[in-house]
Amino acid sequence: MTQGERVREIRKSLGLTLEKFGEKLGVGKTAISNIEKGNRNLTEQMTKSICREYGVDYIWLTTGEGEMFVDSDDDFIEKIDRIMAGEDDARKNIFKFMLSLNDDDIATLGRILDQMIEFFKEKD
Repeated sequence: MTQGERVREIRKSLGLTLEKFGEKLGVGKTAISNIEKGNRNLTEQMTKSICREYGVDYIWLTTGEGEMFVDSDDDFIEKIDRIMAGEDDARKNIFKFMLSLNDDDIATLGRILDQMIEFFKEKD
C-alpha cells in the first residue's frame, strides 16, 4: 500500500470528505486528492501534520508497519502513571507536561537543554 493509499484509508476511517480532511491540514481537497491518487508525494511537513492533527502513527503512515492510530493523550497519561508508580507527582507531571508541547516548543526546549549542557561543560 502506498502512502497515498494510507492517507485515503485514514480519511475514510475518520469518515471525512476530501475537503474536511484537508481543512484541518490547511490544504484544499485537490491537494488531498492528488496525494491519495499518487499524483503528489507526501512532504515531511504534511506527514507530520496528518500525524499530529489526526493522531496517526508516523511509522504506519510512512512504512505501513504497526497500527494506524497512536494512543490518545489520556492513554499516555495512564501509562505514565503505571510506569512511574511510586515516583513523586513532580516527576510524573514533567512527562505529562511534555505531551502538551507542540513541535516548536520541543525544539526550543532541546536548544535550551543543549545550552545548559554546554554551560556545565565549560564550568567544569
